[in-house]
Amino acid sequence: MWKTILRRILIMIPELIILSVIVFIISKQLPGDPFTGSISPKTSPEQLHHLMKLNGLYDPWYQQYWNWVVHLFHGDLGTSYEYQEPVSALIASRVVNTFWLALLTMIMTYAIGLPLGLYAGRHEGKLQDTLVRIYSYMTMSVPFFVVLVLGCWIFGYGLNIFPTTGSVSPTANGFFPVLFSRLYHMILPATLGALFATSGITQYLRSGVIDAKNSNYVKTAKAKGVSTKNIYKHHILRNALLPIAAFAGYSITGLLGGSLFTEQIFSYPGMGLLFLNAVNFRDYTVMTALVLLYGFLSLLGTLLSDIALSVIDPRIRVK
Repeated sequence: MWKTILRRILIMIPELIILSVIVFIISKQLPGDPFTGSISPKTSPEQLHHLMKLNGLYDPWYQQYWNWVVHLFHGDLGTSYEYQEPVSALIASRVVNTFWLALLTMIMTYAIGLPLGLYAGRHEGKLQDTLVRIYSYMTMSVPFFVVLVLGCWIFGYGLNIFPTTGSVSPTANGFFPVLFSRLYHMILPATLGALFATSGITQYLRSGVIDAKNSNYVKTAKAKGVSTKNIYKHHILRNALLPIAAFAGYSITGLLGGSLFTEQIFSYPGMGLLFLNAVNFRDYTVMTALVLLYGFLSLLGTLLSDIALSVIDPRIRVK
């Protein structure tokens, strides 16, 4: 399997190169520039022209791309036009916030979704199953940004239980105060994101459990006198988790990419908010680096999903 993983990683290289070229061309076609209005409203056209020329923005796109690649191989992703700091340092400062929010959201998503799906599938057609399905349909039918806005308004402004902006309180000093403050800021957005994300996991696992418990090998195990607990643990759950494992890699890398809605509504300084600001301010260097990172995460998600499938079901091999 290690040879296959290495081969898949090598295949990512030309895919990322093609992606970087496409992103570079599209970003240069966006109207506007990174300097107009960002320095001073009184900046003269001559000064803007000088800045554009100084930064090579008048060069042909292929020349700009080549210069970007040369700097990339030297470990330089460029300097942000908006924040005036190295792109690598800017992303590194935001990826920490996104990672912790993504980790908490993912833990809560699976902690809620897996028991609900298993519970609904085990009680198919009963009241318990109906209640879980109603919950799933409600979370699927309501737009995500509506859930975020309502949660922010009710628990943030109405009840004033959780903070609605930032990632750490300015008054927090020391390791443990900063840790608790960071966790406190993440609870509300992570909970809302988890509640929204559990619907897919719940429905997939419920369907998997229903299919598995009606299969011949489960009926055979029951006929042999195997306990219900062992049947669900060793036969039903393993096979029902296959659809969940198929999307696990995408879920992990998708969360690491940051949520535009969550980070925008809660003013959470993560990767999603950074990308949105980069598009708004035509920060080409940040845009290109982030899209390339997102592309890598998507390809990595595919590989992780395949590996997870092969771990759960040894009959499946990564090819």
